[in-house]
Amino acid sequence: MAERKWYIVGGFTLIFILYAVILLNIQVFSSDYKRQANANMVDRIVEYPLRGMIYDRDGRILVNNAPVFDVMVTPKQLHLNEEDTVLLCQLFEMERVEFRDRLQKIAADKYSWYKPNLFLKQLTKMEYAKIQDQLIRYKGFEVVPKTIREYPHTSLANALGYIKEVSKSFLDKDTTEYYGQGDLIGKVGVEYFYEKELRGKRGVSYVMKNVKGQTKGKFRSGEFDTLPEVGMDLVSSIDLELQQYAELLMQNKRGAVVAIEPSTGEILTMLSAPSYDPNLLTGEGRRVSRNYVKLNDDPDKPLFNRAMQSRYPPGSTFKTVMSLIGMQEGVLDTTYTRFPCAGEPVKCHDHPSPLSIAGAVQNSCNPWYYKAIRKIMLQHKDPDPNKDLKMNMDHWQKMVKEFGLGRKLGIDLPYEKGGLIPNAAYYDRAYNGRQWKISNVYSISIGQGEILAMPIQLANLAATIANRGYYYTPHIIKDIGGAGPKEQYSEKNVVNIKRDYFDYVARAMSGVKTARLAMIPDIAICGKTGTAQNPHGKDHSIFMAFAPLDKPKIAIAVYVENAGFGGTWAAPIASLIMEKYIRGEISEPRKWIEKRMLEADLMEKKETPKVAKAH
Repeated sequence: MAERKWYIVGGFTLIFILYAVILLNIQVFSSDYKRQANANMVDRIVEYPLRGMIYDRDGRILVNNAPVFDVMVTPKQLHLNEEDTVLLCQLFEMERVEFRDRLQKIAADKYSWYKPNLFLKQLTKMEYAKIQDQLIRYKGFEVVPKTIREYPHTSLANALGYIKEVSKSFLDKDTTEYYGQGDLIGKVGVEYFYEKELRGKRGVSYVMKNVKGQTKGKFRSGEFDTLPEVGMDLVSSIDLELQQYAELLMQNKRGAVVAIEPSTGEILTMLSAPSYDPNLLTGEGRRVSRNYVKLNDDPDKPLFNRAMQSRYPPGSTFKTVMSLIGMQEGVLDTTYTRFPCAGEPVKCHDHPSPLSIAGAVQNSCNPWYYKAIRKIMLQHKDPDPNKDLKMNMDHWQKMVKEFGLGRKLGIDLPYEKGGLIPNAAYYDRAYNGRQWKISNVYSISIGQGEILAMPIQLANLAATIANRGYYYTPHIIKDIGGAGPKEQYSEKNVVNIKRDYFDYVARAMSGVKTARLAMIPDIAICGKTGTAQNPHGKDHSIFMAFAPLDKPKIAIAVYVENAGFGGTWAAPIASLIMEKYIRGEISEPRKWIEKRMLEADLMEKKETPKVAKAH
């Protein structure tokens, strides 16, 4: 009997301990229970600020916030008969099955019965206007206003970027703990790079609710509430009129244009052609997802920013760099250096011979630069010819990189590529340890072979020559909330080459012979054409320039893919953009050139997917 008694006591003791452990876990260790209990009393509501707006350099709006409207439904308040269902389906332009499915899905969660739930997402102003007068007749439905990004102009899509709802994978990695499910974030372009400045600061309000989720008023009279702070407005350096004009000239062409103000590094124009309407990627939902997939699958790659991501050979524009390095190294002389053009080891076009450095720049003589690279690379700094070549190659690469080539410039846009300037180690790897000679690297002297650069790097090169030896890192935002640009964009980058040599090359560029269509009456255009070999088709047409010769206002680079000679297409397009910027209009004698550029179709026709219409 005593033994049985102890069994009963032990059993009750175990039950007591088990309940104690469960209660301890629920009340002390379990945050879920605590959170759910608090939710019955206080609900924390995040109030989202308006995102900062983006303007062009003259105050014209490039990106603003447009109102949209979410339709919410509270199941407990709904009392619909058959006739109501039919009318609402007509109002929402929705099939009855879809209407019922949406309501049933919301009502399936018992906690959703007493609070508003999302029924329809992001109606436009026009869509809301169609339903607002009739929707107020149905208890249980309400409309909540929100904002999305809107682009009054269809320009600058690749540079401005877009915003998108954060993904689960992003939230899993987010260490800032700022974002939550359903939040929007900049994905590319300015929207991404300046996300922190544009997003503003959230506000928070606390409201009392009962167990059914019904609001009963402010918690402690709003003592702990904070107001949202609107995001900072950004002023871009873009000249919208010039941007739109450049986009017109690049219609039906593939390529890129970048124009820079040399004295500041501010980007006046940046375009990648073909582009797209940025409004196609505003908002959320299936329409935007469909549009993104179709744009991403488009063979013309409209989402790809050619201006800062396409690694093209710079072609003959690189001859300016070779001339400057040769003079700085003392192996090329402005007075005495003369090389004949014998058409070896590569053929050349008809021009005077022999040529000075200025003549080589102006006539773009390939054999001349094949001779120049021998002077630069074989300076006999070491008795061993192989070591001498490698030593000079590494020194040459270091000098080239000072121009901002072969590395990222550090512009204020994401996903910038760095180009390629080879060194001795690069060729050691390429030849797998076998010995290589000067004859293996001749082509880099004319911007071919292994050299690759982006259009923005060539525009920056033009700005560097225009400034006679320095540049400011190109940037697209000149003012952040009234405080100016980021600090690094006000720092001068100096190239270690004498100013006199830059002035010599600048003046040589003002007499370029290979771009007659680029000449502007009464404005000294300093340019260099390029025709980059393309293993996948017709050569690319390139032009790099600045104007005027003294006190330059604009530096530019234009690439037109598969268009042939630089002087035929890229040069006239660049000169029209420069004239438009300097004069405000195109002079009458050059109207025929403008007409020819506007009407030219240099694209092979490809099947392009259709995209849903932007609202």
